[in-house]
Amino acid sequence: MKHLKLLSVLLCMAVVFTSCGTWTNTGKGTAIGVGGGAAAGAGIGALAGNTALGAVIGAAVGGTAGALIGKKMDKQKKELEATLPPETTVETINNGEALKVTFDSGILFATNSSTLSDASRSALRKLAVSLNENPDTDIKIVGYTDNTGKVDYNQTLSEKRAKSVYDYMMVDQGVSGRRMEYEGKGVHDPVASNDTPEGRALNRRVEILILANEKMIQDAQQGTLKKIFILKDNRKAWNSVSYSGPFLVLTIVYERFEVLQQVN
Repeated sequence: MKHLKLLSVLLCMAVVFTSCGTWTNTGKGTAIGVGGGAAAGAGIGALAGNTALGAVIGAAVGGTAGALIGKKMDKQKKELEATLPPETTVETINNGEALKVTFDSGILFATNSSTLSDASRSALRKLAVSLNENPDTDIKIVGYTDNTGKVDYNQTLSEKRAKSVYDYMMVDQGVSGRRMEYEGKGVHDPVASNDTPEGRALNRRVEILILANEKMIQDAQQGTLKKIFILKDNRKAWNSVSYSGPFLVLTIVYERFEVLQQVN
């Protein structure tokens, strides 16, 4: 009987930067740390195209931890883009360490209504699947309106719409209420001019922010943010092996194996 060899493999992680235009969330997360540490919240909002957003998000983690968080966000962003309706926008914010999912209010609600449509429930159901598969994130739901009508009415409507999304995600889709919060911004923080119908349509929206929670940040800072590698041994069998940290010795009792791809 052939003796099995004990194979120990040292896996190391390296971050390679290309031009700024092609940086992923991983590169952005590292760059902010190298460039001088975490940015202030207001500055982050400006980078995200919305100065007020910085107060909602907070400061970026940065450094190696920020790169690990950015990698997780990259993966989730691709998953969301593949499943959500084409009218939905998925953006990276906070130097790659968070995501912003924007639903046009016309997709979610009828005019002057805070009741979710059937189409919106389908879209939110797909979003909820991703949120439940990535539990180490906090969710902030923010409703907005254009400036048509009374300010107080728009404020109340934006709050009701944000709460409708919150309730559906928690009650119907099982997303934990402990990791979610909602608020209405009404006519404030427009992303386009309210002088045109097109601009007002852009301002009528619901934004869902996906942020690294305290556990993910701690795991990233300690180098224990979970990674998965798909391995293939010499017997053509597939094996899923979990490891933690940027450096780890994997001991595999096989004659040899090859790393085929990194899953996350």
